[in-house]
Amino acid sequence: MSTSSPSVRPVPPRPGYGASRRRLEEILRVDHAGELAAVQIYKGQSMVFSDTPKRDLSRQFSQMQGEEQVHLDAFEGLMRDNRVRPTAMTPIWRLAALGLGVGTALLGEKAAHACTEAVESVIGDHYNEQIDELSTSDPDLAARLRQFRDDELGHHDRAVDQGAREAPGYPLLSALIKTGCRVAIKISEKI
Repeated sequence: MSTSSPSVRPVPPRPGYGASRRRLEEILRVDHAGELAAVQIYKGQSMVFSDTPKRDLSRQFSQMQGEEQVHLDAFEGLMRDNRVRPTAMTPIWRLAALGLGVGTALLGEKAAHACTEAVESVIGDHYNEQIDELSTSDPDLAARLRQFRDDELGHHDRAVDQGAREAPGYPLLSALIKTGCRVAIKISEKI
């Protein structure tokens, strides 16, 4: 006969208990990762065009990098305020995004614009889903995301106007970049 006390079983969480907190963490983590990647993509594109006759294009990508940095800074503040950690994939996303920016710029101006169009298309859709989700539960965050989405769609539209869809191999290039973005979103939400 055992004299030890019965083991105490942990109480399982109630349905929905902590769900809103976990979802906020996912949203902030993935949006932070996306903005970090956007900064790196534009940084890479700007670097490639900086010492070429397309210096004006380098300045344009630098300007968009600065706009993305504003978004990134906002998410860093939100993460700090809400004690949310960034994705563990941050170092990988940083290098992959820089490589994507450099790689597409080396393929030429139209390919760089195709990259912008593809990335910003996925990000615009992603922000729209979050805005719909948060519109009643967190209208302040939804409003901030709406502003960021509008900035992203401005980048998208500029890329289309500057010939993104004329890039060699556009359908394949766009599909690959969009798929990569969607996969990164799913991973960044959880890890």
